[in-house]
Amino acid sequence: MAITPVRNIVIVGGGTAGWMTAAAFSKVLSNEYKIRVVESDEIGIIGVGEATIPNIKNFNAALGIDEAEFLRATQGTFKLGIEFLNWRAIGDSYTHGFGQVGSPLDGISFHHYWMRLYHEGLVDDLGKYSINTAAPRACKFMPARPDMPTSPLADIAYAYHFDAGLYSKFLRTYAERRGVIRTEGRIVEVKQRDTDGFVTQLVLASGEQISGDFFVDCSGIRGLLMEQTLKTGYDDWRHWLPCDRAVAVPCAPVDPLVPLTRSTARPAGWQWRIPLQHRIGNGHVYSSRFMSDEEAANILLKNLDGQQLAEPRFIKYVPGRRKKLWNKNCVAVGLAAGFFEPIESTNIHLIQTAIARIVTLFPHAGFDDADIAEFNRQGTFEYERIRDFIILHYKATERNDTPFWDYCRTMAIPDTLQHKMDLYRSNGRIFREADELFTEFSWLQVMHGQGIRTKGYAPFVDFRSKADVIDFVSNVEMVIRKCVDVMPTHTQFIAEHCAAKGM
Repeated sequence: MAITPVRNIVIVGGGTAGWMTAAAFSKVLSNEYKIRVVESDEIGIIGVGEATIPNIKNFNAALGIDEAEFLRATQGTFKLGIEFLNWRAIGDSYTHGFGQVGSPLDGISFHHYWMRLYHEGLVDDLGKYSINTAAPRACKFMPARPDMPTSPLADIAYAYHFDAGLYSKFLRTYAERRGVIRTEGRIVEVKQRDTDGFVTQLVLASGEQISGDFFVDCSGIRGLLMEQTLKTGYDDWRHWLPCDRAVAVPCAPVDPLVPLTRSTARPAGWQWRIPLQHRIGNGHVYSSRFMSDEEAANILLKNLDGQQLAEPRFIKYVPGRRKKLWNKNCVAVGLAAGFFEPIESTNIHLIQTAIARIVTLFPHAGFDDADIAEFNRQGTFEYERIRDFIILHYKATERNDTPFWDYCRTMAIPDTLQHKMDLYRSNGRIFREADELFTEFSWLQVMHGQGIRTKGYAPFVDFRSKADVIDFVSNVEMVIRKCVDVMPTHTQFIAEHCAAKGM
């Protein structure tokens, strides 16, 4: 039986989602496919997704992008993790670093040995035992050294901070060189097939009509195809994630250049700080139920590290996801699929994984229901597990100083998250389910950092004497400290390897 291929792909919207999709398709699809991006300069993009997680390196590498060239083009810097201030309690801080914490012994995770000593009051700071948290405290950075497999220097895991607008332009150039066609225009009508509701054409304000076989909705929060046209529906998660507004503003850069995103809890939300080469990106995420726009902007502007460079920009959103991420012959990528506040820098990652799933389950013209169902199953699992991890930051707190934090501390949470918290609270057990995004080390650092304490630890740890455990844990700290001492500063590394012009 002959199978009719999908040949004409239309991506609705540019921005980070649209141009990441176009760039990836231009790399993996042959010249027999026609790829068109339809975007309008009249429609702005959110453009605050300037912090990433380490998986972005895999995406760039798959495209054959040179890291130094990419960083110069996007005013990029490096990121070793996220520093959290005032989340557990006012005055408290911890860092969620990428990469591992310590190293296992006798097949048992390091944190169980550390917990034995913590219960006896012999250790305090978990951050000393990961190079990804120790290095940024000294403003140090270098890439991992795979030629030193027994050293913590081999364990360095990093991501990037970059200007999302510049990244889109960089990928647009990449995609257009490989045959992607960009059409400028505002979409005024979406035509559908009478028999099954499949999208068939886009009508632009100019009168031009653009036909397609397969449509990728990268139109942002409004979801032009997925919601406005196909009425897919949306799961609203504001009862678990009460923040639904953000105000963003850039400021001038300041020294030192820290290889961390900073998240500072505020009375009804939190403030981000993302250092780039040419500026610092700042924003205040907050709940409109507990704070006005004016108050949120005032808090942000009073807490900038450098000179304000633009007027504040307000963003409204609803945390959650589409009920289907693929509907008929249309798949949503980026904010058209769903929105998470940028607390753990997951939105660009979700673009990346959606693209990977599209490629893996790329359709024939018949659009098999089994393929679509599997895409939606995998996407739902991913969104819900990320959701749980983000909820953890709000739920696990000792703060009771504002109505917002009272609500978060006492709210009901999903059973999947409650199970993880209960399991950790009992004996420090952490299990990564299937291919969920966040690792055991991520859950450990956030649960401990947010104030969750364990009653016990893995019993086999007690097979070792206290002296042996102290020596083991102390040696991990000492080796990491010595490694950090020999690393260059973040500023030095950028200046030598990837400084943008004029820096």
